[in-house]
Amino acid sequence: MRKAALLLSRKTIYDDGSIVQVRVWSVAAPVPPSEHRYKYSLFFGRHGERIVGYDNEKGKGDHKHVRGQELPVRFETIEQLIDEFFTDVAAVREGRL
Repeated sequence: MRKAALLLSRKTIYDDGSIVQVRVWSVAAPVPPSEHRYKYSLFFGRHGERIVGYDNEKGKGDHKHVRGQELPVRFETIEQLIDEFFTDVAAVREGRL
């Protein structure tokens, strides 16, 4: 069985100490109950606290964490998902979320 292949790994540290880390892997089989062949971890936080996170943990499927609340997300494409993540990050940084 083929292992996961890392497609994207990027980390940015902002002047205020907050961190954005985006990691995406291609997987041989979907991570249940997701139906696509990606495993991803999208993180935004500061001082050890996750403020916004998107992931597809086995058994939970595609979801996001926003200020401690877990919410489902709809996966259409990995690009769409990353765009939504950065929209949430911008909203937090601008005080809208």
